[in-house]
Amino acid sequence: MGATGADARHTAMAAVGRPVIAAIVQQHAEEAVFLRELRTRLVRAPHVGLLQLGRLDERIEAHLDGLRVAGGDGIARLLALLDGAGAGAVFALAVRALETRDGALLGRLLAVVPALDDDEAGWRGLASALGWVPATALQGMVPRLLTSAEPHARAAGLAACRLHRVDPGDALARAMGDPAARVRCEALRCAAATGRTDMLGAVKAAVADGDAETVFEAAWSAVLLGERGAAWQVLAHAAQHSAPAQAERALRLAMASARPGEASDLARRLSTSAQRSQAAPDAWSRMIDALAMLGDVRFVPWLVERMGDPTLARRAAQAWCWITGADLAADDLEARDAPDRPPQPSEGPEDEDVAIGEDEDLPWPDPTRVAAWWSRHASSLPTGERLFAGAPVGRDGAWRALTVRTQRMRAYAALQLAVLRPGEPLFAVAAPAPRQRRWLHEHEAAR
Repeated sequence: MGATGADARHTAMAAVGRPVIAAIVQQHAEEAVFLRELRTRLVRAPHVGLLQLGRLDERIEAHLDGLRVAGGDGIARLLALLDGAGAGAVFALAVRALETRDGALLGRLLAVVPALDDDEAGWRGLASALGWVPATALQGMVPRLLTSAEPHARAAGLAACRLHRVDPGDALARAMGDPAARVRCEALRCAAATGRTDMLGAVKAAVADGDAETVFEAAWSAVLLGERGAAWQVLAHAAQHSAPAQAERALRLAMASARPGEASDLARRLSTSAQRSQAAPDAWSRMIDALAMLGDVRFVPWLVERMGDPTLARRAAQAWCWITGADLAADDLEARDAPDRPPQPSEGPEDEDVAIGEDEDLPWPDPTRVAAWWSRHASSLPTGERLFAGAPVGRDGAWRALTVRTQRMRAYAALQLAVLRPGEPLFAVAAPAPRQRRWLHEHEAAR
């Protein structure tokens, strides 16, 4: 339900004196916050596709609708949740501020986010709200954000343009030289997402920026816009030496955009690093991911062997599926029982690492049945080509993956499409599911 209809319904209910039930409104607020936090994980999950993401989005929207019906009471409940807020609370409150066009409330949020204990989470929640609401809810507001005196407001205006794939025009060039690093980073991301190849010179120049995050975003955006020189080298270096989250992001774009020789060389360097760091699971994970994106069937037997190692089995199986196009669940290749290993995260009070491992949602493979499947199908896959989901890398395969594969594969497919045709808007696999379905339908209709 749209915001206008819900607000009208709330007005009608108030007119007849129907009370708002505080406990129900509180439940809507808490569930909207919780489900938005859950979505942060699921948009990158290896076991969730567009169908499952759409179901989650429907649940989030249902609770937002309950808050719309509650009107001011719903906003009050969300304001009470801002203490120690993460992305979810900022998201829900920002959605209501945007839908009601409450400039004062939005301004309050823009002031609060930089002061939060986890300002990055708060910023993600704010940006997510800008992407969640329909473009009509932003009309007239984005120009004011882009020209605001506050850096977070200018960054928010750019984020809104990026998430709706709308060209911000001359404001983009101004933002490239903004004194605030967050604004410069958003400008770089917006240039890549909207396919502004005319900004490539400015983007490449930003690779020399003094701020490390800006340098990374500049390299990322330059490669998406067609640069394959110094910017690609920045990503390749980050894939080997950065912290895990940034290394993974860098690796995916570096491999998607690499020439065959460069891709093989990067995978080889990651292999050498992993063998020197036998106690570092992140190094082995990145190396196995590189093989997945290299797409060379010659490494399939090695991946099958790694499926006998409980510490690498699931990641190796994921890489094997990326190359072969097999599906462990659909092809009945999952293990009946998972091997014994310590719970992840550890429940021990002495263990400070309580983060959920990035492999925890991956299925366990049955190495024997996987090997049997491979012996039956190996001859059907082409050699000497880079494969993705069992087919040579190309636009048709990438669009097919965006339609039917899981979020991790869909994210990589979106990068493939962008580097195969620089200047084409980046397909956002974290966008609201109805919007993604519309983009897919538009693509099919245009074929």
